[in-house]
Amino acid sequence: MNQGRVMMISLGISVLVPTCILWLLNPVAPKAQEQKRFEYRIVEVLPDTMTMQTKLNEFGMSGWELVAVSMGNMTEPRLIFKK
Repeated sequence: MNQGRVMMISLGISVLVPTCILWLLNPVAPKAQEQKRFEYRIVEVLPDTMTMQTKLNEFGMSGWELVAVSMGNMTEPRLIFKK
């Protein structure tokens, strides 16, 4: 009976101690998430393909992403970028 008790206690300790160590040293502790911040840019362009393509490539090379196209006053498209 006494030997069984000692075995159970040592088994409990052998499971509990490593679990506590892993829990205390966990490098993946939840951290407060930083809010994403975006910058937007609206660019009016001439309605021809070459002008639009030039502007798209220019902004794309600078890290801007096209998120929408608005027709504005129906003669000058507006390209809406975010970064």
